[in-house]
Amino acid sequence: MGVVGEAWDWLATGSHWSGTDGVWHRLSQHLFLTFVCLAISCAVALPVAVVLGHLGKGGAIAVNISNAGRAVPTFAVLVLLLLSPLGTHGQWPTIIALVLFAIPPVLTNAYVGVSEADREVVEAARGMGMTSGQLIRRVELPLAFPLIMTGVRTAAVQVVATATLAALPGGGGLGRIITAGFRLTDTPQVVAGAVLVAALALLVEGIFVLLGLVLDPMRRRTGHRSPAAFRPPADQAPKSPVLKTR
Repeated sequence: MGVVGEAWDWLATGSHWSGTDGVWHRLSQHLFLTFVCLAISCAVALPVAVVLGHLGKGGAIAVNISNAGRAVPTFAVLVLLLLSPLGTHGQWPTIIALVLFAIPPVLTNAYVGVSEADREVVEAARGMGMTSGQLIRRVELPLAFPLIMTGVRTAAVQVVATATLAALPGGGGLGRIITAGFRLTDTPQVVAGAVLVAALALLVEGIFVLLGLVLDPMRRRTGHRSPAAFRPPADQAPKSPVLKTR
C-alpha cells in the first residue's frame, strides 16, 4: 500500500481523532499555542514598528536587532530556555521561543508599511491640521495595512509550523502525534502528523489572506485600494498664498 496509503488509513481511523491523545485535542492545543504566541508578538512588535515608522527614526536598528533573532535556530533558543529557571514554568519556554521567532516579520513589515506610506497623502493630511495620533490612525495605518497583514500572516504560518517543537519538552499540539510516531517507530503516524501540520499552515494562510481583503479599510471605503481615497477634497486642501498685483 505504501506509506502514503497507510498514513491515509491512520487519518481515517476514528479512534485516532478522539481522546486526550486524539487529533482534535492536539489540534486545539496547537491552535491555542499559536494564538497566544501571535497575540504576544503583535502586542510587542506593532506599537514599536508603528511609532518608529511614523517618526522615521531608529527603525533600521530595531529591524536589524529583531532580524538577528532569525540567525539563531528556534530549537536552540528553546533548549537554552528549558535549561534556565524558566524550564520549570510549563509552556513558557516554548511560548517565548516562538514569540522571538514571530516578532521579526511583524516588526519589519509594519515599520516598512508605515514609514513608506504615500508621502503626498501624509503631507496633505498634516496640512489639514491632523495631530500625530490622527495621522497614524486615519492615514498611515490604513495605507500600511496590506504590509502589516502580510507580516502577521507570515508570522502566523511560521508559528503554526514551528509550534511542533512544543512536543519535545512534553508540551501539547500536533507535534505530539509526530513524536509519538517516532517513539513507536510508526512511520504512517509520523507522516499523518506532518500532513496535519502542513494542512493547518495552509488553512491559516488562506484565512489571513481573506481577512486582509475583508478588513482592508481602504477597500471598505472605496471598493478598491487607492491612496487617492485619503487625499483631501480640493476645497479642503491647503492653499498656497496668492500674490496680488496692483
